[in-house]
Amino acid sequence: MTNNEEVKNGVIFPVGEKNEAFAQYFIGQSYLQSLVADKDVNVGVANVTFEPACRNNWHIHHDGFQILLVTGGEGWYQEEGKQAQSLKAGDVIVTHDGVKHWHGAKQDSWFEHIAITAGTPEWLEPVEDDWYLQL
Repeated sequence: MTNNEEVKNGVIFPVGEKNEAFAQYFIGQSYLQSLVADKDVNVGVANVTFEPACRNNWHIHHDGFQILLVTGGEGWYQEEGKQAQSLKAGDVIVTHDGVKHWHGAKQDSWFEHIAITAGTPEWLEPVEDDWYLQL
């Protein structure tokens, strides 16, 4: 059974299109709706929706940060060397410059967050299935 299916229709903002631009950095299907894409503003704001078990690769934001505002469903967030944190609507995550991390949906739940991102991402290795499935 899949939890939080209402998220697939968007909670606050539209789900957007399939996230083809970044698909190579995700396991599973995600959707992306840009909310702020102003070249004069050095911060991107987007609604990111994850199908169940979808997650992004480990990554680092250089010369910037990332703030995640969880708006729906259930997911995971983990920084390198720390335990994975369970996420639900209303949670806020702040990732500082240079911190290796990943985030995504739980195995049985849709997941959605607003990502406020500055700096340049460095995409790294995927979060392996064997490890992820033990969460």
